[in-house]
Amino acid sequence: MAEEKSATDLPDRLSLDPRSEHFNEDVLKQGVGIRFNGQEKTNVEEYCVSEGWIRVSAGRSRDRYGNPMTLKLKGTVEPYIKPEHGFDQEPGEASEG
Repeated sequence: MAEEKSATDLPDRLSLDPRSEHFNEDVLKQGVGIRFNGQEKTNVEEYCVSEGWIRVSAGRSRDRYGNPMTLKLKGTVEPYIKPEHGFDQEPGEASEG
């Protein structure tokens, strides 16, 4: 069975923008999930655990350079590696949906 990585294996700060110095393609390929104040967030553009903030996209709004507009939210940030589909279930167990 594959070992699941803990939040300590993830970087303190990570960005989806390839132009950012905090972009890390290898980590993003693993499937990073974010829990923010206990809620699952799927629209996170960037996060920082030590400073306690995330950047989320603000709808379909764009700035004058074509980049998505973002909002900076402060709170408890918990990054984790998403389990691959099917590996977290027992044999014979049906998935929901």
